[in-house]
Order: sequence, then structure tokens, then C-alpha cells
Amino acid sequence: MEVKATARYVRIPPQKIRLIMDEVRGRKVEEALRRLSFSPQKGARLLKKLVDSAVANAEANKEIDVDTLFIKKIFADGGPTLKRFRPRAMGRATRIRKRMSHLTVILDEI
Repeated sequence: MEVKATARYVRIPPQKIRLIMDEVRGRKVEEALRRLSFSPQKGARLLKKLVDSAVANAEANKEIDVDTLFIKKIFADGGPTLKRFRPRAMGRATRIRKRMSHLTVILDEI
């Protein structure tokens, strides 16, 4: 029985968060949370919070044994981009793109 949690409009580029997602994909929830808690990246904190939310959904809504859960799917889709401009030499400007992500975690029982 699958359990899902999503976080939308998270201010981190999808490319950066996918590097951290690859570390925990397919692992048991207990091991994934341990890895995320000791990882120094900003995305690790965001993913840990999301996995905790999925575990809470499993406990509250489905009455699943938390010890048997593993990360079946975890992915990041691109969200909207904030466009800013930075002044450059000789009156020019450079566009700065501040990207957002939509994160999804799907847990399942072993």
C-alpha cells in the first residue's frame, strides 16, 4: 500500500536536489532518514522533512507498520522560475534564474 507526500514551490533547483535524492532512492525509511540527517546540503534538510511527512501520513491514514516502509519513488519536477537581473559592465545586464522545485516521495511496504 503506497503512501505519498509532496512539497511544492521549494526554493532549490531540481538539479541540486536530485543529487541528494539519488542517495536515498530505494532505501528503507530508517536508513534514508539517517543519511539525510548527517548530510550537510540544504536539500537534505528539505527531503528529511518530506520523508517525515510521508511517514506521518502512513501512520495516520493507512495504519501501516512504519518499520516496513521503504522509498519506492522519489523525484523532483521543475517549478516556476523567479527572474532577476544583475547589472554588468558597460550598461549591460545579466539574467539570474532562481529556480523552484516540486518534490514528491512515495513510500511502500516491503
